[in-house]
Amino acid sequence: MKKTVLIIIIVSVGILLGSISCDDNSNSLGNFGIDIATVIPEGDNAYSLLLDNGKRLWPAASAVNYSPAYNQRVFLNYTVLSDAQSGYDHYVKVNDIWNILTKQTVELTAQNQDSIGNDPVKANAVWVGGDYLNVSFMFNYGGIQPHAINLVKNTLSSEISPDAINLEFRHNAYQSAQTKLYEGFVCFDLKPFRVMNSDSAKLSVKVKGWSGETTYDVVYRYNQASVVARTEMPIPVISSNEYY
Repeated sequence: MKKTVLIIIIVSVGILLGSISCDDNSNSLGNFGIDIATVIPEGDNAYSLLLDNGKRLWPAASAVNYSPAYNQRVFLNYTVLSDAQSGYDHYVKVNDIWNILTKQTVELTAQNQDSIGNDPVKANAVWVGGDYLNVSFMFNYGGIQPHAINLVKNTLSSEISPDAINLEFRHNAYQSAQTKLYEGFVCFDLKPFRVMNSDSAKLSVKVKGWSGETTYDVVYRYNQASVVARTEMPIPVISSNEYY
């Protein structure tokens, strides 16, 4: 679903992402929660939703029209209508739903390194949710051309961690003026990094910032629900106009 409006999600200090939703025993239509979810198309334009904590939601009612797509991550505003039934943890009403930029990892080569770019970008937070690497970030934008955001496996680098998959969060500003600071949010599919006879993979994610490089070490656990324990959640601002 294409949206150009800004979507701002604020979670107060001391409130965890999703704690205002499925753990609330009250199913009043006046209550709502906001979560990150993965869309699961069910045919005939129907869909279900998988939260990062493993709970499955069925949209029994919706205030918006939405066209589902596989491997699409979304911010979901919803109200719980019922407890578990028909194989779902909750029936819900979808109050609103916004697509998150969701991408595959790219292998960095001599042929594509210029288009991938390596301009500075600030990572507010990097963590694994479900089968995805979630990145809340900030970048300078000049308002001329959308910037490119990618997660790459750098085949050109000799700096590697022998016990981890080495990845880099890359930003191409296309030489645009750095006139205004923007916030963004992106999810990268981690399923291609699964290997036989293992239930997890260590990821080493390098980010080139304005004052140097930072490496985030995270663990991707296959098919294991994840609960992000945060005392302060970033404020992602989503717009289709500034980055892709």
